[in-house]
Amino acid sequence: MKGIFYSGKLEYRENIPKPVRPAGEALIKVLKAGICRTDLEIAAGYLDFTGIPGHEFVGMVEEADDGSLVGCRVVGEINCGCGDCPECRTGNHNHCSKRTVLGIQGRDGAFAEYMTLPEKNLYVVPDHISDDEAVFIEPLAAAFRLAEQIKVLNNDVLVLGDGKLGILIAQVLAYFRADVTLCGKHPEKMSLIENKTINTVTPAELAPARKFSVVVEATGRAEGLEIAFERIRPRGRLVLKSTVAKPSQIDFNRLVIDEITIIGSRCGPFEQAIALLETEAVKVAPLIEKTFPLEKGIKAFSRAGEPGTLKILIG
Repeated sequence: MKGIFYSGKLEYRENIPKPVRPAGEALIKVLKAGICRTDLEIAAGYLDFTGIPGHEFVGMVEEADDGSLVGCRVVGEINCGCGDCPECRTGNHNHCSKRTVLGIQGRDGAFAEYMTLPEKNLYVVPDHISDDEAVFIEPLAAAFRLAEQIKVLNNDVLVLGDGKLGILIAQVLAYFRADVTLCGKHPEKMSLIENKTINTVTPAELAPARKFSVVVEATGRAEGLEIAFERIRPRGRLVLKSTVAKPSQIDFNRLVIDEITIIGSRCGPFEQAIALLETEAVKVAPLIEKTFPLEKGIKAFSRAGEPGTLKILIG
């Protein structure tokens, strides 16, 4: 089959073996897949991954033990736990120490014609959600995760980064009635947000002395953490969303002195993300810049890595 393969460098290949479906998993024909910052970091050596990257997808089930899934359009949770460890037995499979992660760790991903994923990870996509919109369900779930981890109602929140994830996070937090400020370098991207309760500013427009109760770091850059520290109030909460290949340095003295709470935030609930799209509480279509065919996947990665680029899809 055709696909994008990473083994020290990205390559387009036409001779990748079609995956064989294990028991309990579905064989899925990929319809669309999205390139996110994590994929770009993998291409830069993050996590020492080898295989087919890609974890934001929508596809059609062609084979499954559960016959009711065959022919359905699906998206899927990316973490595949072992099922036996203490984390899995308590429903915390996202943190299973033996887990594989779609297109990120120990499991081939979605930048190919076919992929497999456990049936229990799959969610059927409602008919009125388009393929393009469905690709956003995974990152939208990750954005929703913040609302599960911290109280956002009436809190003043600064979201750093006007990339796709930052814009999704700002919309989700505004939905939960937080006082949201989105700070980014690209006014033209932030202008795509239809929710006018979200205050959008460039770094130069952000008042030098202003600090926030909650700061969400979603720049996708190692230096974003330093900026976040400058904007957090004493006893504030700093939420980290970026995963980058380049290491960061943290001033732990500042954490102690100002009693700052750091929260890591990763994957979130698919049901709620689907509901946000169904009710149009969050708009994602304006974030799509271009779709490349699989054969042009390397070019798609190159475009996705350019500063200011919106969502690049493959399919």
